[in-house]
Amino acid sequence: TIRPVRRSYYDPSSAPGKGVVWEWENDSGTWTPYDMDVGITIQRAYEKQHPWVDLSAIGFCYVIDFATMGQINRQTQRKRRVRRRLDMVYPLVSGTLPKSQSWPASPGAAAAPPVPACTCPQCLLVMSVKAAAAGPGTATLQPRKAAPAKPPAAPKPPLPTAGPKAPDGVAVMRGSLKPLAAQGGRWQAASTPALSSAGASGSPPGVGGGKGSRPGLGTLNRSHLQRLAIAQSRVLIASGVPTVPVKNLTGSSPVNPALAGITGILMSAAGLPVCLTRPPKLVLHPPPVSKSEIQSIPGISHSCRKTTKKQAKKGKTPEEVLKKYLQKVRHPPDEDCTICMERLSAPSGYKGPQPAVKPDLVGKLVKCSHVFHLHCLVAMYNNGNKDGSLQCPTCKTIYGVKTGTQPPGKMEYHIIPHALPGHADCKTIRIIYNIPPGVQGPEHPNPGKSFTARGFPRHCYLPDSEKGRKVLKLLLVAWDRRLIFAIGTSSTTGESDTVIWNEIHHKTEFGSNLTGHGYPDINYLDNVLAELAAQGITEESLAQEKD
Repeated sequence: TIRPVRRSYYDPSSAPGKGVVWEWENDSGTWTPYDMDVGITIQRAYEKQHPWVDLSAIGFCYVIDFATMGQINRQTQRKRRVRRRLDMVYPLVSGTLPKSQSWPASPGAAAAPPVPACTCPQCLLVMSVKAAAAGPGTATLQPRKAAPAKPPAAPKPPLPTAGPKAPDGVAVMRGSLKPLAAQGGRWQAASTPALSSAGASGSPPGVGGGKGSRPGLGTLNRSHLQRLAIAQSRVLIASGVPTVPVKNLTGSSPVNPALAGITGILMSAAGLPVCLTRPPKLVLHPPPVSKSEIQSIPGISHSCRKTTKKQAKKGKTPEEVLKKYLQKVRHPPDEDCTICMERLSAPSGYKGPQPAVKPDLVGKLVKCSHVFHLHCLVAMYNNGNKDGSLQCPTCKTIYGVKTGTQPPGKMEYHIIPHALPGHADCKTIRIIYNIPPGVQGPEHPNPGKSFTARGFPRHCYLPDSEKGRKVLKLLLVAWDRRLIFAIGTSSTTGESDTVIWNEIHHKTEFGSNLTGHGYPDINYLDNVLAELAAQGITEESLAQEKD
């Protein structure tokens, strides 16, 4: 992969000239620096003691509030923390200010001093791409527009280089791209087309390729890239560099080794056929759907369900709740209590707050027949949700109606006129979960502490089939019982005190299955029915809800 790079220069009084870096806090709790031009804009307003700065003038829908040191999304009103820190000051350029450098060279750029041409395959490949990019009928790779620079007052002196040069003045970069010599100067690599055109929605400046991103290499469309690849191959053929024959749907055509990759080169050398295929595309959401195309789901009333914090039932002590699920055991078996790990014939080993139950009493659960200290079961109930239900710690059998600790939110569901991969014979049920951030209640891990809610609204998909509608009905029961989400530590980001999934898997990828959270997946509906049953939600639950 060959990417354009550039070197930019900034005024000594700007943010990079003073070593000032502005950063925003990302979802994982770490800090990400703003793009250089955004940081310069923020620093300029900060030095003028403005109370805030609106970044819409430079293409971003954010407002930076200096009083609270926060970034506010003008569309969603979501807030992030920002900070200003001092870093190393970029070194100054001696003499007159040179023009911004870029490669491939822009039209009209001054030619570099001639250097002896290298004939190694790597340099020939670089030269072929340069020739193809500048040749007629091909797309010219233009670097992103650099920051305004002062016009040179005198002919520019030769710039010092950080390494050897390739033919025609192409700087050879070693290691990772980091800020190099020059005031505020830094080398930047243009994004790939996939990244620059499909950035994360709602990300702050400098992340992905959202609406506020500046066009880079990603602005080239597919036909331009194809013409560029063909031109590269022709140059390589003319220069004598071996090519790799590649088979595709339209026959066979030679391509250069860089496009074929090392595997293609080795297979071609062994006389094996080589076929290049495009990687699968990640499709998270369906095509846009108008309101008139959205349909309600037959057999399911309404299209939205809200949930609030439900209070535990009052009036029954833990002993009274457990009494209906237990039988007393007069002669305990010679085995351990799996809660305290003491022998059942000995008193309970629980050392926490002591329940009003004798520590040597033993009881047996009526459904699964597992035996425990009554003292331990009462303590376990007191440490749980205290909702009138009990779950056997050995086999997970549920007694009563299990409820969870899901924070308040909204669940929407409807039919959209698109089919999921593997379910071409039916439309799609779309579920939209939305939970706002808030403060943890007494049933949560850290009562009184705020919790975050990342990635909402979350879109999930089911096939609009008989089994898909059955799963939706059971998910509605799970939602009402506050079992879909919980507050805990994210296994993805490691963030604590945030809303997480609660052991009932959902499909959040619409048109592909690259992440494992999409379709086709022939076992998904059966798997999620089993997960719902493990939470005590079965077809019998539907009858209970009607009652």
